[in-house]
Amino acid sequence: MSVDPQQFLRELFATAIDAAHPQHVLEAHLPKDRSGRVIVIGAGKAAAAMAQVVERCWQGEVSGLVVTRYGHGAPCEKIEVVEAAHPVPDAAGLAVAKRVLELVSNLSEDDRVIFLLSGGGSALLALPAAGITLADKQAINKALLKSGATIGEMNCVRKHLSAIKGGRLGKACWPATVYTYAISDVPGDLATVIASGPTVADPSTSTEALAILKRYAIEVPASVRSWLQSPESETVKPGDPSLARSHFQLIARPQQSLEAAAVKARQAGFSPLILGDLEGESREVAKVHAGIARQVVLHGQPLAAPCVILSGGETTVTVCGNGRGGRNAEFLLSLTDSLKGLPGVYALAGDTDGIDGSEDNAGAIMTPDSYACAAALGMSASDELDNNNGYGYFAALDGLIVTEPTRTNVNDFRAILILESPEHDA
Repeated sequence: MSVDPQQFLRELFATAIDAAHPQHVLEAHLPKDRSGRVIVIGAGKAAAAMAQVVERCWQGEVSGLVVTRYGHGAPCEKIEVVEAAHPVPDAAGLAVAKRVLELVSNLSEDDRVIFLLSGGGSALLALPAAGITLADKQAINKALLKSGATIGEMNCVRKHLSAIKGGRLGKACWPATVYTYAISDVPGDLATVIASGPTVADPSTSTEALAILKRYAIEVPASVRSWLQSPESETVKPGDPSLARSHFQLIARPQQSLEAAAVKARQAGFSPLILGDLEGESREVAKVHAGIARQVVLHGQPLAAPCVILSGGETTVTVCGNGRGGRNAEFLLSLTDSLKGLPGVYALAGDTDGIDGSEDNAGAIMTPDSYACAAALGMSASDELDNNNGYGYFAALDGLIVTEPTRTNVNDFRAILILESPEHDA
């Protein structure tokens, strides 16, 4: 089998991204009747690219406002695109959230609203609840990001500190008809978790939000605690009549991207194994992947080489060191440390939005030589892992993947390519 392992891994990553791009997945889901006036709002890393599709396909009057991460914008003629900060919200996100809420208030039942939603929307559409400041939300957000909390836990807290999430945006649109089109970046594809569910009913409670903050020992101001103890902090619950005309449609999810990569792998002669959407500490998830890869190499189980192990989801990093790197670099560094140059094993881990955490890379690539080459440079994989320095480790090896913003987001993509051993190739 003749294949450039690193190039092939990059092609698998590109295939996964392409399978979830708004240009390919949104149009088929739009309402069949595309005449008349529509108000378009949106939030997330894919929001601008999604808005472009609506502009291209809609036959009637189009206007609106979407917010995306800095650098993730796209040129639109009728829908205004605003950029704001992610993963920690800023004043720009606060200002646009107020404008979005104003735009959909006082609508009639003859109005139609299209809400374009993707990962990153929680931070980008930031409108703190009454009595809570932006600084409060920023501090809590930063603490949650470093705590190791899952995306579901983080968004539970975010919803209950917000004036726009947890169904509140959908309630503000009443009695207009709302069509939400979402690209999932969360394990399980739960509508209530994707960008904190601004237009869907939310079964979680303020009591649960308080418990999460306590679990991760996150200090909160008295005003925040007081708000969460108030009945007013509750989100819009299932059965609320104000959401009766709000419709939710998932248009892309991580599984689609994994399946697309599996098809490409099979076409190239590699047996694919999809492990699915995964959560947990990046370094621990990597150890499980390493164990599977080692079993394939040594025993041909659960499948024989040549093969590709694929997984997605959103892992977490409990930050203890002072290094650089997102969860994908952390995963790959732990994998490198676990495999220690196991022959024939290559791996890629990257975020499908093109940004690993808050760095300028999407992820990185590991080769069988990575461990030894880094050691020759005086770098210990285990020491760098202790310092959460996956970015620095792979930068030194020229192993970073830089894609620029992709304008979609189905979260992490991981591929471990296992080649046949030389004796099998003979």
